[in-house]
Amino acid sequence: MKEVYSNTREKMSKTVSVLNKDYAAVRAGRANPGVLDKILVDYYGVPTPINQMAAISVSEARILVIQPWDKSTLNPIYKAIQASDIGINPQNDGSVIRLTFPQLTEDRRKELVKDIKKMAEDSKVAIRSIRRDAIDKIKKMQKASEITEDDLKNGEDELQKITDEFIKDIDSAASAKEKEVMSI
Repeated sequence: MKEVYSNTREKMSKTVSVLNKDYAAVRAGRANPGVLDKILVDYYGVPTPINQMAAISVSEARILVIQPWDKSTLNPIYKAIQASDIGINPQNDGSVIRLTFPQLTEDRRKELVKDIKKMAEDSKVAIRSIRRDAIDKIKKMQKASEITEDDLKNGEDELQKITDEFIKDIDSAASAKEKEVMSI
């Protein structure tokens, strides 16, 4: 039973960490290097993340500076950012690339909040699916007479407590990100 609990906790915590990574990539009007995490650059035939090819720094609150370690990668990085869906036009001055984040309009903020809520809901669905799989495992253990019916009931209660704990984490992460987006 303890193995089922620990596997469930591990899977649920991975779900929450994926959600937090997704939230880091949400463009909230401030310069955030996390928006570049999903952009891959073709570097000698190998898709490579920008943060492995360049120094990324926040020069001002809304300006991100990308300084490639190898000057020959400046144009491929520039083209990869242009081709991405982050919605920011990069400026290339020959030695660094600058991304200027525009101020968010009220409509765009509301749209981002909807996206944030959808990401949270998708994560909750994943958490509940993990709980369902764990409950199925302990039901199989009970059918195979490895555990008693009381153990099954206690196990279901414990899995529900674990699920509630992670759902609460998701809600607090979503709430914090919503506040961040609406307060900029």
